[in-house]
Amino acid sequence: MARFMDVHHGMKGITAEQLRAAHTADQAIEGEEGVHFQQTWADPESGTVYCLSEAPTKEAVQRVHARTGHPADEIHPVPLSA
Repeated sequence: MARFMDVHHGMKGITAEQLRAAHTADQAIEGEEGVHFQQTWADPESGTVYCLSEAPTKEAVQRVHARTGHPADEIHPVPLSA
């Protein structure tokens, strides 16, 4: 499976509880698309949220996020890590 980093904008003021709830919502249905959300991070000041996942395609990642009400603004493949 490929790895992806997706980015959400416009979430200024997001709380830790809201971030956990969004991540949990994604995880609840991720298997239906063959996606596994590994980690999520947020910067409440800028309103930017980042999610790291493994998935068959970036479209699968977007479908999960869209179904849970927070579609990604950007999805980037992450082919290398160290």
